[in-house]
Amino acid sequence: QVQLVESGGGLVQPGGSLRLSCTASGVTFSTLIMGWFRQAPGKEREFVARIMPTDGDTLYRDSVNGRFTMSRDVAKNTVSLQMNNLRPEDTAVYFCAAKTPPYSAEYKYWGQGTQVTVSS
Repeated sequence: QVQLVESGGGLVQPGGSLRLSCTASGVTFSTLIMGWFRQAPGKEREFVARIMPTDGDTLYRDSVNGRFTMSRDVAKNTVSLQMNNLRPEDTAVYFCAAKTPPYSAEYKYWGQGTQVTVSS
């Protein structure tokens, strides 16, 4: 079955950087639409970024555009989220998610999440 495993979370000071990774198994990675989501305490889960399988096109939520970069390594079945200039409001549990063909509106597969805390 499809498994997504995130890594790379942690505690960082405001203005710092972190890199999250998500490795997929049990599926043909090159067909996946991959996304990152986050959920802060007491808030709903929100979309952060996604990357398309065909051309690597990326899309970001406005508040992270220019600070976060999503990329993929097809050879390693991995996507990454490079997060720079982190702010306290970026504190959340970050989840990796995937869609397989035929692509629906909802992401079908989810990782377990990794905590990102931005605090001085």
